[in-house]
Amino acid sequence: MIKGRGCFALIGLCLLFCLDFAMAQTETTIEGGYAKLDRLLNSLNTIQADFTQVVQDNRDQEIERSSGQLQIKRPGKFRWEYKKPNLQTLVSDGQRLWIYDAELEQVTINRIDASFMGSPAMLLSGQDGLRANFEIEHVEQRADLFVINLAPKMAASSDFKLIQVSIRGEQLVGMSLTDKLGQITSLQFTQFKRNPKLADSQFVFAPPKDVDLVDNTRQAGKVK
Repeated sequence: MIKGRGCFALIGLCLLFCLDFAMAQTETTIEGGYAKLDRLLNSLNTIQADFTQVVQDNRDQEIERSSGQLQIKRPGKFRWEYKKPNLQTLVSDGQRLWIYDAELEQVTINRIDASFMGSPAMLLSGQDGLRANFEIEHVEQRADLFVINLAPKMAASSDFKLIQVSIRGEQLVGMSLTDKLGQITSLQFTQFKRNPKLADSQFVFAPPKDVDLVDNTRQAGKVK
């Protein structure tokens, strides 16, 4: 709260309002959106957070709710672990992506290719840069929330047509992903930690024994 009396207080409040308005006008431009994301992402080497994920169909009906934890080590490394209601783990070392489905007892390994460049994980992990893979379409301020709409530049090969990022202060608080069928996946982040120490071993996945292995980088088989 700004403290003051009489005209000095009024002048101070007017100046503050004009300054805030000018900053909002600057930041809610497309370039302001890039600058906001640059400040957020460029100051982050590692990220750890809990997340809640809600999936809605194109009629806004909830069809799935899950939760888990993510870890990111820039550039290119990430680990997304779904813990409820079903166990699933996605791990990337920047070159390969492991997808482990505990219920199916299956691990799939893919190379990181063009189809993955427009994904939210790639946006956060910083592989190849923000401007190389995404174009900001719209920026707006909602009270204390800064909301940025991005579209993957390689739209034809991406699963998503729109990614919405919500930032409060210098903290990422949510993402919303719209796929080509109109299905929306919303992510809310809590317990957000900036630059925790994360070992590289967290981003290489060792498949459990006796699971089916589909290795699209080499050949399919079974882990013994």
